[in-house]
Amino acid sequence: MTERKKVAAIVTTYFPHSHADLIVSKFVEGFPTGGGLIEPSVDLVSMYVDQPHPDDVGMEVARKHGVDVYPSIRSALTLTPPSAGHWPTASDWKVGELAVDGVLIIGEHGDYSGNERGRQMYPRRHFFEQVCGIFATSGRAAPVFNDKHLAHSWADCVWMYERAAELGAPFMAGSALPVADRAPELDHEVGAPIEEALSLGYFHPYVNGLDSYGFHGLEALQCMVERRRGGETGIRAVQCIEGGAVWAAGRDGLWPRDLADAAEAQIRQRDPGRMEDNCANPAVFLLEYLDGLRAAALMLDGHLKGFGYAARVDGETHGAGFNATGSRHMPFSYLGLNIQEMFLTGRPQYPVERTLLVSGALDALMESRYRGHVRIETPHLRVAYSPPERPPARPCSPQRAGPELTAASMN
Repeated sequence: MTERKKVAAIVTTYFPHSHADLIVSKFVEGFPTGGGLIEPSVDLVSMYVDQPHPDDVGMEVARKHGVDVYPSIRSALTLTPPSAGHWPTASDWKVGELAVDGVLIIGEHGDYSGNERGRQMYPRRHFFEQVCGIFATSGRAAPVFNDKHLAHSWADCVWMYERAAELGAPFMAGSALPVADRAPELDHEVGAPIEEALSLGYFHPYVNGLDSYGFHGLEALQCMVERRRGGETGIRAVQCIEGGAVWAAGRDGLWPRDLADAAEAQIRQRDPGRMEDNCANPAVFLLEYLDGLRAAALMLDGHLKGFGYAARVDGETHGAGFNATGSRHMPFSYLGLNIQEMFLTGRPQYPVERTLLVSGALDALMESRYRGHVRIETPHLRVAYSPPERPPARPCSPQRAGPELTAASMN
């Protein structure tokens, strides 16, 4: 029998319902799906936790499942801890060789600073740089998954993307939203003549909430429009608008109200009444793509809890809601199954360029906001890529006929 792949988890913090819990725990406890629990096909063997949480559950998960917790990223990847019984010396921290076959980087949640541009400065690049250092000194790389944004600055995003390519490390990133169920089931055909598109989402109006949830709004949009005719070529310019100016921009035709209504109709969790009356400080992200497509992500501070999408394709409106089941675990199960497939095969299940473009667009949009909601040209976002011909595995929506997509359906 082939030896099972070994995986290391590098996380910021690990408490109930944190991203570490929703992702890493499934690699030892199994992936719940509509068709039952799918047992992991890889072994989580090591973990590094940057900030122990007062309500930590990671240590108990590790103890229960025989996962070793290490004091550094280096030791978690090489499975060589420093000598016990004294403060580590230089000889204890020898480089060591890469001893795992896959790396989970979960840089979400934790007590990390924000900056004046409303960006939460999670140590995603720092984690990734430590991982790549072991790859480089070991002479071999392993697949890496990075949760959500690549990083909080474009320079760091590009560095991560280029470093992974330089080392030959298979690289996936992003959130669970693109692999959540959709209702009604909607996947544009590759080459679809998309004329206009909008995603609809929400954010909590706490400090840096638009940064965290805005990523989801942009990702919901990008995972759909990347399938348009000609493929993805990049973004020419962006603008963030907030407050009452959002509704004025809609009246002026800067974002399509009819598509917002079509997306809203697919989101079950929403308050009665109009979005204009229920939202004190909405935001809209306006995007001008290089191929002429105009799109928007409308982010509401209230009124609804969920994400939706609508587009005009060849004169017809198509819309869908994401995660119609409302389950927190189901989308993360399928995210985990797609990550596991990359660990097993060495093939990312969707292009990391999507996350690179979304991360860069969000960085520019937060800059637009910081500068007083000005339009910003983005010649650096000339990110071209082709969408996956076959969408990644995700659960069936309640309205969808046919078998549940599971790990067994993956190649």
